[in-house]
Formats: sequence, C-alpha cells, structure tokens
Amino acid sequence: MLTYKSSKTLFAVAMLWLLAFGAVAQVLKPATWSYDVSKKQVAVGDEVELIFNARIDKDWYLYSSDFDPELGPMVTEFKFEKHPSYELVGKVVPVKPKKKYDDLWGGEYTYFVGTGQFRQKIKVLKPELLVKGSYEYQVCTDIDGRCIPFDDEFTFSNKQIQVTGKAAAAATPAAEPTQTVTTNANSRAAASQTIAQPPVTADTITSPAFSQNTATIDTVTAPENTETVQSTIDDTTLTNPATDQGDVWTLMLVAFGSGLVALLTPCVFPMVPMTVSFFTNSSGSRTQGIVKAAVYGLSIIAIYTIIGTIVARLFGADGANFISTHWLPNVLFFLVFVIFAMSFFGMFEITLPSSWLTKVDAQADRGGWVGVFFMAFTLVLVSFSCTGPIVGSILVASAGGEMIRPIMGMFAFSLAFALPFTLFAIFPSWLSSLPKSGGWLNSVKVVLGFIELALALKFLSIADQVYHWGILDREVYLALWIVIFTLMGFYLLGKLKFSHDSDLPHISVPRLFFAIVTFGFVIYLIPGMFGAPLKALSGYLPPQTTQDFDLNAIARQSNGGGNTAGVASNQLCETPKYGDFLRLPHGLQGYFDLEQAKKCAAEQGKPIFIDFTGHGCVNCREMEANVWSDPAVLKRLREDYVIAALYVDDKSELPQSEWYTSKYDGKEKKTLGKKYADYQITKFNVNAQPYYVLMDENENVLVKPIAYDLNVENFVKFLDAGVAAHKARKIAQK
Repeated sequence: MLTYKSSKTLFAVAMLWLLAFGAVAQVLKPATWSYDVSKKQVAVGDEVELIFNARIDKDWYLYSSDFDPELGPMVTEFKFEKHPSYELVGKVVPVKPKKKYDDLWGGEYTYFVGTGQFRQKIKVLKPELLVKGSYEYQVCTDIDGRCIPFDDEFTFSNKQIQVTGKAAAAATPAAEPTQTVTTNANSRAAASQTIAQPPVTADTITSPAFSQNTATIDTVTAPENTETVQSTIDDTTLTNPATDQGDVWTLMLVAFGSGLVALLTPCVFPMVPMTVSFFTNSSGSRTQGIVKAAVYGLSIIAIYTIIGTIVARLFGADGANFISTHWLPNVLFFLVFVIFAMSFFGMFEITLPSSWLTKVDAQADRGGWVGVFFMAFTLVLVSFSCTGPIVGSILVASAGGEMIRPIMGMFAFSLAFALPFTLFAIFPSWLSSLPKSGGWLNSVKVVLGFIELALALKFLSIADQVYHWGILDREVYLALWIVIFTLMGFYLLGKLKFSHDSDLPHISVPRLFFAIVTFGFVIYLIPGMFGAPLKALSGYLPPQTTQDFDLNAIARQSNGGGNTAGVASNQLCETPKYGDFLRLPHGLQGYFDLEQAKKCAAEQGKPIFIDFTGHGCVNCREMEANVWSDPAVLKRLREDYVIAALYVDDKSELPQSEWYTSKYDGKEKKTLGKKYADYQITKFNVNAQPYYVLMDENENVLVKPIAYDLNVENFVKFLDAGVAAHKARKIAQK
C-alpha cells in the first residue's frame, strides 16, 4: 500500500516526466506576425504600402521570398484576394533579408533572423478599402534541426487606412478569385537528391493553407491607434551571431593563410630582407627603425583594409545577393579566376600602369612618416602581379557576404602579409634563417595557379545549377578536378615544366610530401566518378542527382532496393499512392499514405516507420544524407519496417471525398500536406519536422518518437527498440 510520502514522490516524478515530455513534444510558436501600413490616411488614387512584420524567436530563422522556389526550402508566399477597392503595384518586397549558400540544397537562399519584414504596394481605388489574403512560410532552427511550415490570413481595411475621395473611374476587373504575389514563380518543387514533385498547378495554389497555423502563430492586426512601424529594419536585428561570426572567422583564417602564402611569391619574398635592412640601417636609432617598420606594417594593413571597405561599400547587402545568385557575376568570377591561373602559370603578368608606380615611388622618396606610408603603398603596387590574384580571390569570396566580410578578409590578409616586415625589423637576426630566393618561388606561383583553376569551377557550377544549363554535371566537375590536381602532382615531381621554371635536378623532401598529398587527394576523388558520396567535399561538388553513372543507384536497382546481403528487402503490398511523384531516398520502398502503410504492416507483421517530412525541410534531407545512408540504418529500414513518408507541405489536392474538417483548428483539409500536418499535431502534439515515429498497424506508438539527431548509433538503437517493442506486443497479444 502506498504511503502519503511515497505517493507524493510518485506524483512529483510523474509531473517531472510530463514536463520533460512536454518540452520535446509540443506545438511550437517560433514566429508571430503583425501588420501595419506606411500611411494611415490616403486619398483614392494614392499608393500605400502594406507592411507585414514577423518577430522570430531566438535560434530560429524564417525563409524569405526572394530566392528560387525550386531550390528546396519553402519560400514565403503571399496571396491577395481580388477586390474592386484596390490593385496591386509590383510584387512583395522583403526588407533586407540575409542570404546564405547551403551545401545540401546546392544554392543560395534568403532568410530573416530576429525580425523580418515584407512590403506590398497597392493603389487605392475606392473609399471602402478591403484587402484580404493569406501567406505561407517556413521557420527552421539549427539547434535541433526542426523545420515547421505555417500559414495565416490577413485583412487590411478602413480600420487601418482611412480613405478619402471618390472611387476611381476605371477599376481593374477581378478576373480571378485570388492572386499569388511573390518575387518568384508560384510553383515550388522539391530539390532533393531523391524526391521529385510535379509543378504546382493553379488548382493546388488556391487551396487552403497549412493546418497547424492557427495554433502556431499569433496574428496581430494593427488597431487604429497603433503607431506606424519603422519602414526599415535595423540590420543588427537581422543577424545570426552564431552563424555569421563563424563564417567571418573562417574567412579571416583563410585570408590570413593566403597572406602568408603571398609572402612566398617571387614578387614579395625578395623584398622582405631588402625592406627590413632599410629600416634597420638608415634610421637614426634601432628604436626609430623598429617604430618605422611597425608604421610600415600598419600602413600595409590600412591600405588593404581600405580596399576591402571600398568593395563593401560598392556592393553592400543587395549587391551581395545579386553576386551570389545571378549567373552573370558567377560566370565573370569564373573567367577572372581562369585569368589569374593563366597569370600564375606565366602566360602573362597582371601589372598596374607604370605611371602609378612612378608617382607613388616619388612620394616614398620624400622620407619621414609620409614616406613610410608611401613605401608601403609602393610594395602593394609592385607586388600586385603576384598578390593581385590572391587578393581578388579573397574579395570575390567575401563579396557574396555582408559588408563586414570584405573588410575583415582584407584585414586578416594584410595582417599576415605585413607581420614579417615588422617582426624581422625587431629581430633582424632572423633574416639569416630565411631560405634564399630561387626557382622554388616560381613553383609556389604555379601551384597557386592550379588551385585557382580548380576553385574557378565552383563559380561556374553555381550558375550551372541555378539555371540548369547541364554544363558541369558532377562527373564532369570531378573529371576536371582529377585532371587539374594530377597535373599539379606531376608538376611537383618535376615531370611538368613551364617556360619560366628553373631546372630541377632533384626534388626536395617538402616538395615530395606536397606531391604525395596531391596524388592522395586525386585517388580520393576517383571513386566519386562512380557515385561515391565524397562527403568531405559535398559543399564544393554539384549534387549527386546530376551524376549520370552512379554505381550505388545501379546496385540498389539490381538488388531490389539495395539489399546486397541477400535478405528480402522491404517489399510493397500494393502500388503506393502518390508514388508517381514522391520518392524515398537510397532506393528504399514505402508509402506516402498512412492507411496503405497500416494495411501492409498488418499483412507483413512488421512495425511502421513514420517519417514526418517536407519538401522544404533541409534538416530532413540532412538526416537522409548522413543518417539514413548508413548501412546499419538502411538494413533495418529495408528488412524490419514498413516505411511511411508523410509530407506535411505537399500541395497535391486530395479527392473531394477525402476532404475533412479538423477537430484541432476547425479548418477544412483539402491537400495531402494539410492532412498529415493536422495528423501530426492531433496525434502527437508536435508540428516540427523531421519527426520519426514507430508504431504498429493500430497506431500504437512503440517507443518514444525522436527528431533531428545526426548520431547514427542513436538512430540504430531507436530502430532496434521499435522492433523489440513490436515483438513484445505481439507476444503479449497471443
């Protein structure tokens, strides 16, 4: 019999368990929206901006509307109902979204962090203004890999905008019941390696929005006395410190290393002892020489940092987005890198006009502190033929980011570039330890030329993927890299020689080690020609779906889904509904309709593996690429489970006989995505993806569901626990 004390303890434990479960399984509300207008009072015929403000929880981000909807993530879309009191002017404009290149999707997307704002300009045609519509969007977090699609409705009327004057004489007739306004095309296809979706039709576009919206977003309509929200959003509110600072530090580390490499070029290396000797010998005292050398180094840093600042001011955030996503700048950068490589190979030298050098050198001869600065300027100009391609590469890499990146990139490069001049001036005895100038300096340039040529392909690949030219498929890209680095290896061994190279009677030990590393990299690349994933280079290579010859895919097909162990793989009981446009990754077979999966599970006596997923869920794709691909996971999914992939964002309209009104939010569910989004919320009180559930054919949950977790061992344990629980349940039922 339980005592009062023991029952109290059990109650406390139960409450703690419920709180812990509630912290994991809950309907989340990561974003709230409010509406405002640019002007509170307008006349008929005037234009006014409708303002949509989003406040986003910490560690979450909201996808914007101004990137390719076929990339993969779900773009924000606004739909406006036709009404004779207004007409749209232009398209929805996101206000200063951030942008980022995603290796998994293979393209650039834009997003908001902290706060976001969208604006739509309209022209008022009648005093009785009424603007109604809806919007769809997606929020994600990188903390635990969840992504959630949402939607909501909005209304603007005379409560927000007071209209004076008579109605316009000619109003645009309403030809359609609704119109969708985004900065892209209306259709959105899934761009993953294993899932394809047909274009969205007008019928599916006008279907109602996602079911979970009512519970997951607080909509605030601005009352009459609400103050107008500022028309621009402070850039500081749109930054993600965890992500952006990491990117900047990575760029600075690469730039710093590039500065050290630049010192080893034939234009710069011989000038180190010459310059240091000038400061140590020509000054009145050693202290003064050290001070002047320090000013010399700081001047170099200042000059390069100013260059980075100018680039940042010229491009800015808007220019950065254009540079990163449009084909023209990417093709230009490809050509620039090829020209840089040709220069390093010795075909020609990139030099500045001699008149510039003469004028700057004349200023350096003036002496004093001004002369020290112009001496630094002279070094920058004289070394341009060697450092120009390196500096250009850093600026190209950083121009696709925010304004701070070019500045910090140039600062890091110049710091490494200037540091030896100052250190050797302080410790002149170190000069004796420097290797003598020679042919090895030119070898450094040539090796840099090979690297520049390889990097050039990345820019052409971005344009090729975005515009689907089909020029650089994955095997073509890999073939070119294999050739480039093979030639580089032969050059390091002295088997390849350019016209300006010195004779190489023997190779040094460091050169041999560099050759070994280069050929090792080539051997690593070769399996990629036959479909190996090469995960270490996934951010630099085109998507695997562009590979024509993939042995892994062929093996999966010839073995009934990839079961090479001779054990029966997951066989289908019937043709999957929606299987003509939905696919499972890695050759797996399964269903996209829960009822079919339940029926097959009952026939085969297997548990069901439910994958709550979405076309625009980047973390779902990451789980598939890094966890599902593991042989231990694939074996269990094929042999032990009936798989049901339930897409919560699919626009496919259900047959009218399957439409129903949700008990959760009271909305009618007409599409496949809304149906399973509603099912996920009502059954599991969760609205985030990815979300994995193991159940039997009667929808009894076998083990606690899990979400995003890239630990393969944990996923294997999860699957094994589900099988064990299913067997135990079957035994108990006998």
